[in-house]
Amino acid sequence: MQKRLAGKAALVTGGSRGIGAAIAERLAFEGADVAISYEKSSERAQALVEKLKATGVKAIAFQADQGDPAQVAELVKATHKEFGHLDVLVNSAGVFVAGKVDDPAADTEALDRQNRINVGGVVAAVRAGAPLLAQGGRIISIGTTGATHIAFPGLADYVGGKAAVAAYTRGWARDLGSRGITVNVIQPGAIETEMNPDAGPFADVLKGMTALGRYGQPAEIAAAVAFLAGPDATYITGATLNVDGGQIA
Repeated sequence: MQKRLAGKAALVTGGSRGIGAAIAERLAFEGADVAISYEKSSERAQALVEKLKATGVKAIAFQADQGDPAQVAELVKATHKEFGHLDVLVNSAGVFVAGKVDDPAADTEALDRQNRINVGGVVAAVRAGAPLLAQGGRIISIGTTGATHIAFPGLADYVGGKAAVAAYTRGWARDLGSRGITVNVIQPGAIETEMNPDAGPFADVLKGMTALGRYGQPAEIAAAVAFLAGPDATYITGATLNVDGGQIA
């Protein structure tokens, strides 16, 4: 099989588990050298690194707090130094915190940290990565369909941050287009992960909202990332791709 990303170097933030890990595995399968970041799960991150290396690519894990812009910038620079170049930046790290705006018991500190990670961390990564990305590089961020359609109360802070990333994506596409760098956002729907299991309390409701009647799998998000990172997506930029089984159709 042709390795469509052979010779490329990628950074996947939050790549130690869930959707991020699936993305890292798919990019390595396509031939890219891959760096992942993690905050706490060192053993898990190192286990994934060994799995990626087994495919024949270079792989490394870096610890970084995605809510700290300085650490994010160092993460990007360390990846570039490790591989000698940077071609693909995938912003996958994120957290989910719910809280209604009129709830006096809402954990506003946690909501503010969520914003620092989900928005500030992405901005910091792109600012650090933009001058280092190769001509024709790719920036792909993981958002949520909630940025387009909000089905439940208590999600405003989370989806507001993801909507901001989608708007940044369109702006960055304009900023970086002259260098052939594409910037896109993928908005997953209900995806089966440890935090959102298929057997969870909201599973039946979420599956019922989709046209396909099922949860998506992390590998299905990873496939979309690999497409946008690959040679067939050179004329796609500033785009929002919903991978949601028809959840907001």
